[in-house]
Amino acid sequence: QDLWERVGGTMENGFTYEDYENTAQWLLSHTKHRPEVAVICGSGLGGLADKLIQAQSFDYSDIPKFPRSTVPGHAGRLVFGFLNGKACVMMQGRFHMYEGYSLWQVTFPVRVFRLLGVDTLVVTNAAGGLNPKFEVGDIMLIRDHINLPGFSGQNPLKGPNDERFGARFPAMSDAYDRNMREKAFSVWKQMKEKRELQEGTYVMLAGPNFETVAECRLLQKLGADAVGMSTVPEVLVARHCGLRVFGFSLITNKVITDYESLEKANHEEVLEAGRQAAKKLEQFVSLLMTSIPPSHNA
Repeated sequence: QDLWERVGGTMENGFTYEDYENTAQWLLSHTKHRPEVAVICGSGLGGLADKLIQAQSFDYSDIPKFPRSTVPGHAGRLVFGFLNGKACVMMQGRFHMYEGYSLWQVTFPVRVFRLLGVDTLVVTNAAGGLNPKFEVGDIMLIRDHINLPGFSGQNPLKGPNDERFGARFPAMSDAYDRNMREKAFSVWKQMKEKRELQEGTYVMLAGPNFETVAECRLLQKLGADAVGMSTVPEVLVARHCGLRVFGFSLITNKVITDYESLEKANHEEVLEAGRQAAKKLEQFVSLLMTSIPPSHNA
């Protein structure tokens, strides 16, 4: 079965409101969990879901309409449970444009989460450090993003707008919740980490190749602090349907901006940096759960 068939053939396929509803109803009928917070775990960060108590998991392949994760470091499971007392649903593995998925499919879970009653989305990713002050293993709070695929018309909100989810032209100037970012800094202080918590702008490229030297230099000039191949589509759809969004990048490698450098970025170092930072990340997200306001739906 080739990938094209598996991702649904034509790229013009959109989902109907009923498709999202059917998947949400299937999940609600198969679990007693009623999550308030959804967490999307990036490359090598799926260990967060192992911290959930009273956990119940579903393989993506068992969930109606759900795409499947094809990338190493993405387990491909949806896990419900409690983290530090907060009802959560976590994606162990996300979907990407470079796997051959359309942005409709990449963001499908976000609207399902909305229909499950979730009102906060936490996005995590592994990213390359463009800011020269960043070190491997740093955590960067995402303050803003640059949607480079969006500059060429690749946007998950393209096509007919369904007012049941949100307005035709959603604002993105407040995409990443300021209140949650402030709370994150106080949580970080409690953790007494040696490195400070970074904050900056994440830029998304479509991938799957790592960037050229010239591209890295350009991205720095654009004002980006970290670069990756995900996250932005999910954030656009989450804000469109009214979810509070909070996100951070784990800096897993420093980008190459020097033609004399013999180093090369690779996916193995990304996963290894994720493994090394896992404990710090898990503690950080767990402590943050108590800072998220109670759900309107609870």
